[in-house]
Amino acid sequence: MSNLNSFSREINIRQILIGVLGLLIGTLVYLVDRPPDQTYFVYRIPFHISLFKTLPNLFGHIGKSLPSFIHVFSFILLTTGIISSRKKGFIIVCSGWFIIDCVFEIGQKFHSLALKTVPSWFSSIPILENTRNYFIHGTFDFNDLAAISVGTIAAYFVMLSTVKGRGE
Repeated sequence: MSNLNSFSREINIRQILIGVLGLLIGTLVYLVDRPPDQTYFVYRIPFHISLFKTLPNLFGHIGKSLPSFIHVFSFILLTTGIISSRKKGFIIVCSGWFIIDCVFEIGQKFHSLALKTVPSWFSSIPILENTRNYFIHGTFDFNDLAAISVGTIAAYFVMLSTVKGRGE
């Protein structure tokens, strides 16, 4: 029981809530500004949830790269909010998610190479079954790489400001 209490004290609720808020904003981008047939979770749900062309475009030009920013930003905060309270851990988590997001973005440019790395068994697992389509139909954009970089840096500064005096 004491291990459970010790673990729960390490969770940073502020980081988790900011990460979740980011994901909710990212969800809005896909619901309002993107065609439903191009958004996995929108076209896979058995009922209509898309607001594309129902509401005006909420995010304008920034909406093109906002998901790249939000993905890395939110997943860094969610990860550190759950597992890391040390600044060294922040660097590791930031670096890991930065690399993952950059590899996926670059994989869209070199999709034939990326497709060779996707195991065939992904096709039988929900969510992962879309990996091949992500590389085939995704579009590489330098602005997305910039958004990933800015999202990583922003997450690091948010982590520093929400650390509550814990860690090193």
